[in-house]
Amino acid sequence: MPQKQITVAFYRCRAVEGKKNYVIDREPMAVMLDDLARELSGYDIQLNYCDDDAVTLDINGYGDLLNAVRLRSPQDNIFNLCLGHVIGKSAHLDIVEDVRRGVNRVAFAPETVEPEGSAKIVCHNCGCGC
Repeated sequence: MPQKQITVAFYRCRAVEGKKNYVIDREPMAVMLDDLARELSGYDIQLNYCDDDAVTLDINGYGDLLNAVRLRSPQDNIFNLCLGHVIGKSAHLDIVEDVRRGVNRVAFAPETVEPEGSAKIVCHNCGCGC
């Protein structure tokens, strides 16, 4: 069986004037993702992360920040789901914690992620169509 591949892709974010400035602090995010990649390698899962500059999102709130983080796991038929679709509601509005939770869900329980294109609304109403 081939090694499972999970990719975390970060869309470009643009702060909206007059709104709270939600950002992804890339240093702690990279540290967490590198640590998580080492943990997952023991389960024959390769974790990658990248910037996807093809899309720029206006960040009006935390839900938009969740929409700017995409999870991809082709072996699980997860091709480009926003983080909010995978985790649902964020418990603490901590993007590093939320990414870890989303990656672990895709890694160990992908069958619990609502399929792309499902009519059931499962996320934070970000407008991504999930």
